[in-house]
Amino acid sequence: MDLKKEIKLSDLVRRPKKSKKRQSEGRANGAPSKRRKVKKQELVGLKIGASQLAAARVMNNGGQPKLVQLARQPLDAGVIVAGEVRDVPALARALERFFAENKLPRRGIRVGIGTNRIGIRALDVEGVADERQLANAVRFRAHEALAIPIDQAILDYHVISQSVDETGAVSRRVLLAAAYKEPINHYIEAFQAANLELMGIDVEAFALLRAVAPAPVSGPEGAPAATVALAIGHDRSTLAVSDGTVCEFMRVLEWGGGKLETAIANDLGLTIEEAAELKVTVSLENEPDHGFNPAVLRARAAVTRELQTLARELVASLQFYQSQPGSLVLSEILVTGGTTRLPGLVDELERLIKARVRVADPLAAVQVAKAVSTRDDLASFAVAIGLGVER
Repeated sequence: MDLKKEIKLSDLVRRPKKSKKRQSEGRANGAPSKRRKVKKQELVGLKIGASQLAAARVMNNGGQPKLVQLARQPLDAGVIVAGEVRDVPALARALERFFAENKLPRRGIRVGIGTNRIGIRALDVEGVADERQLANAVRFRAHEALAIPIDQAILDYHVISQSVDETGAVSRRVLLAAAYKEPINHYIEAFQAANLELMGIDVEAFALLRAVAPAPVSGPEGAPAATVALAIGHDRSTLAVSDGTVCEFMRVLEWGGGKLETAIANDLGLTIEEAAELKVTVSLENEPDHGFNPAVLRARAAVTRELQTLARELVASLQFYQSQPGSLVLSEILVTGGTTRLPGLVDELERLIKARVRVADPLAAVQVAKAVSTRDDLASFAVAIGLGVER
């Protein structure tokens, strides 16, 4: 994937310079007076979810990026809701503790955002050659294309293709992204309070594709085809469609793995904690026999019913994508996230969606240090890894 054509909303986020007073306060609070200078190519990709923080430390040295460290820790409920910060001081405290306990670099951090308050559109801009005029034209078109008031939005764009006709007129295809300022500002405030240097804010869908999407693929008769990536989180899931070069479509589904625990709890009259313990005993791989624990059988049935909701939302989103002009046929759906550890999940989704589904490889885009590759929770880090990758 040509990441130079991807969008990083933080290109338009301006962070205030730290004052000398603030720096001295940091030293007084125990921060080292002379920090190790972080190499330009070293990035910490940080996925902040509703239930956990997940970080991937990646060395980008010109060749294939190398993943050298992974870390995660639980996050209290209510700090992040629907992908947005609801408690800035609580997030700041959690970030400070997380980076200190895991000895993560405090600079070069790129965080992802994934909410339905992000808009992505492809625009055709005709007859504009000057870069400044192009920026103005894109901003004007954004007002028409996106349902976000421009005075409340942060915009970013990249030219993904251009051509010149016989008269010399330039035509450009532009990928535009916009997000509300307020949620982004809340993240920035939390990082500043934690004395962490946030160097980038990116769209989670783009990071997901960087981590798991293969090179461009072909459909029937060699026609271009799209790859679908789905990262199942705790309270929401990120869906991204790519032609192998750029993200053509994204949507945040209001469905996460926590729905399975809620379904089990409601059906069996359990607490969420008890339902979570029971869920790990459930398998969808084979038909259960009469020797199964009745509680496990009921939990399995609850999980199967709840997965139908995910399948319906996924199908509706993909049908919407394919109704758009220029959409591609779909080659396969790559699924990642901690929920993929549920035995038989992929086969059940494939049966419900009636399309090819397989578990994504979260390490597809990186070389891996030996200590990292042995973890059994790698699927939970796909977005964080993509955030740490720079090409």
